Formats: sequence, structure tokens, C-alpha cells
Amino acid sequence: MLAPERRTRTDLVVAAVIAVVVVVAASIAWFTGDARGTTSMPADEPLPQAEPAAAVPTALTELWRAPSAATDSTRTPLPVVTGSTVVTADGGSVLGRDPRSGEQSWSYTRDLPLCSVVASWNTAVAVYRDDRGCSQVTELAGATGERKAQRTSDADDAIRLSSDGTYVTSRGDTRMELWRSDMVRTLEYGRVDAPVNPGSQPRTGCTLLSSGSTNARTAVLEQCPGETAARLSLINPAPKDASEPEEYGSTVVPELVPGPDAPTAGRIIAITGNIVALYIPAENGAPDRVGLYDDTAAKISEFILPAVSSPTRASPNVPATKAGSVLTWFTGAGVQAFDANSLGPLWTVPGALGSGAVMAGRLLVPVPDGISVVDLATGASTADIPVDRGDYDGPIQMSVIGDVVVEQRGSDVVALG
Repeated sequence: MLAPERRTRTDLVVAAVIAVVVVVAASIAWFTGDARGTTSMPADEPLPQAEPAAAVPTALTELWRAPSAATDSTRTPLPVVTGSTVVTADGGSVLGRDPRSGEQSWSYTRDLPLCSVVASWNTAVAVYRDDRGCSQVTELAGATGERKAQRTSDADDAIRLSSDGTYVTSRGDTRMELWRSDMVRTLEYGRVDAPVNPGSQPRTGCTLLSSGSTNARTAVLEQCPGETAARLSLINPAPKDASEPEEYGSTVVPELVPGPDAPTAGRIIAITGNIVALYIPAENGAPDRVGLYDDTAAKISEFILPAVSSPTRASPNVPATKAGSVLTWFTGAGVQAFDANSLGPLWTVPGALGSGAVMAGRLLVPVPDGISVVDLATGASTADIPVDRGDYDGPIQMSVIGDVVVEQRGSDVVALG
């Protein structure tokens, strides 16, 4: 029989050293890692799915308000609502709130600044800034705040988030990414700090001005070195290799010449099917107009914007939003409606403060001193709902959840019901 192994003094010393190293390594990972600076408090019970409103209300009063600077119109197109929750985002905190009471149901907080939050796939996608830019992304379940998929990647210091229902787009001045619902990147476009395959991008050094996306096409407007005007490109949102964009077409738009101190005011309004609508600002006596381009970036036609809906220089760079059977675009001077299939012009709402949202088959459009109830087929106002907004008279982006109207007023979210 073999004699039993005996532990020597050296064995005990080595084991003790290994244990100390493990404890030290774990402590360093805790104190320097993301987990230490993160506090996640999911809901005890999921918030119930909101029931669609049966009718448009005849009166609205303020139910609650909360700070939400990370969801203003410079960072995301609309107030963030999921099927059951209003999401506010300020400082380093993302909060899920009961739509009617505003009571906090769940929270997710990090010791990093928030770049932006957007709603997609019945979740809230929150992006935080670290030394790589707006790079740390967390997906939060809308009803509970539970963490789902996460990702990190290189990014600009400021980004704009948007969702087309299939992909979330994160666009900065020099770089753009598209993510699917599991937070896997499907497209990398623009600046690449350490390209695996040099020359994989179609152009370098460009400034990204505007973008739009569907499940089949992504449109990008950019100003590139050596080109006298902005360039419109149509690309695949999910190429075989995410780091190698596949272009369907690209062209310089001669009307979109940059100003002496700023890029062109042109922007992508909408993309649907194989058509892109592009805002072309007035120049050399020509009026404001909209150009329509096919998916090879070739111009199909254009039409003049009514004077009552011509964009103002101060208008936010917000694309059109789907409103039932139409697309509505806030120009800064009013709302212009487009056919959802052809992108042809339909009607205008002059003097509007935002693009509006649909409730019970009607479009609710924010206007001074209230909300106009608009027929989607004709653009005619069928009623006015008074709303007291105090001294606030700036742009208003709007979402609807059940019978609650949610307004983004500057850096605040206000719920009306």
C-alpha cells in the first residue's frame, strides 16, 4: 500500500499565498470594475402592459414630471416609453416609472454619465460614457428593469440613438453603429480606430450629419474631405461582415453645400421601402424642398415645402416618426405629413411644437397652449385640448402610453392624463 501524502510546511505556505492572491485579485476586480459602480434595483412586480386608450380625452392635466436630460431631442427622437413603463434618464440613473402615478418601479444607476436612452423591443437601451466615448451599452427590460444584453465598443463622446423596430442606431459625428436586439453589432460605419482590414470603409475622415434606417436599408448623409457638398449613401444595415459596409449607392448632393462655419442644414427626413426623403434647404432664391431618392441614391423627384412648414435653423435634427398610416416630421415651424409608402406630401399643421403621437386613431399634436387633435387622413383639427405649460414654449416631442400623454419639454418629462 502507498503511504498517504503528507502536507509539508512549504505546501501550506504556497496554499496561503494562492489564497491571498485570489482575494487581492477579486478585490481589485471589484474596486476597478464596472460592477462596483453599478446599482441595479429591478421591480418587485412587473408593471402591467398599458391598455390602448378607447378615445381621445377632452381634458388633460399634469399627472407628474421628472428630470430626464438624457432623453431630450438632441439625443433621442421621442420620450422613452415601453409597453408598460415611462423611462426617465438623468445624471447616471435610468428609472422605470408607472405611467399614471410617476412612481418609481425600478432603477439602474452607474457612476458614469449617461449619453442617451432609447426604447426598442419593449426594452430601454441605455448608453454610458467612459474613456472610449459613449461605449457602454445596457439593455433593460421595460416592465422590470432587469438587465438583459450588454456590449461595449468604440464610440464618439456624444451620440444620437434611434430605433427602427429592428435595429438601434448609435450615431456620432464620426462613427455609427447598428445593433440588433441581442446587442450584437450588425454594422460599423465611419471612423475605425484599429481596423482589422484597412480600407474596409468606403470613405474616411467624414462627418456624419444625419441618418435613417429600416430593416432593409440604412441612409447616411455625410460631409467628406475634398467634396464640395454633402454625400447621401444607402447601405445594408446587416452586411455579412459588420466591419465592411455594403453600399447600394452613393452620390454627392450638389444642393447641400456647407455654410462658412457649419455643415449643411440638409438632413434625412425618412426612409421607407426603397425611397429616401431628404430635406434640401433654400438656396440662391430656390425655396425649401424635399428631394426623393431611390435606394441607389439616384434622385427621383422633388417637391416644394409649404412656407408654413419650412424648417427653421433652430429646429431639432429629428427624423419623421410613424403615426398610423402617415409619417409626421417636425420642422421647427410646424408638422409636415408624408405618405408612409411613397413619401409624397400630404398635409401640414402650421405652428406645431412637435411631430405628435397617435391615440385612439387620432394624431395629438402639441401646439401653443394645448394639444390639437388631428385627423390622420386630412390633417384637419377636430378638437383642441387646453394644456397649461407655464412659461415653457420650446419644442415638444411626444409619446403616448395607454391614455397618458408623455411630453419631453427640454430636459424634463411631463405626463398628462
